[in-house]
Amino acid sequence: MRDTPDPDDRDTTLAASHTEMTELILPNDTNNLGRALGGAVLHWMDICGAIAAMRFARRQCVTASLDHVDFIAPIDLGEVAVLEAYVFNTGRTSVDVKVDVRAENPKTGEERRTTTSFLTFVALDEEGTPTPVPALECPTAEETALREEATEERRAQLRDVADRLE
Repeated sequence: MRDTPDPDDRDTTLAASHTEMTELILPNDTNNLGRALGGAVLHWMDICGAIAAMRFARRQCVTASLDHVDFIAPIDLGEVAVLEAYVFNTGRTSVDVKVDVRAENPKTGEERRTTTSFLTFVALDEEGTPTPVPALECPTAEETALREEATEERRAQLRDVADRLE
């Protein structure tokens, strides 16, 4: 049995990159209204996205960019922030990751969407130089649908931002 995975012997599917994190909203992560600080949410999104990128590339990945972020609903003190991320596109040395955040009431199980953003990460070799990543595979209809949905959502989000700047 190998101690470290062979980079050529890996699953390069959207599903293999899927990452879920949870964070209980405690007082240190809230503003004076008892709601999660935007900076804390962004921090968790960056971590969740980086894990998805590294699972896919099997290499260290660093944040290259974060697309526009709208906070559409708050996450209140005592709720759980649930973050989900997956790779939906690749470049030569980069991976694009969609990160969704939702708030969950741990007592009732009710959930609501709070934000979505798209992050780009660059894979690095042992010397810290950008290194190629494998092509993304979507072997199932569900993975293909998620990839197409993320691609279209990102395009729409970028169009909205461009419209606001005009």
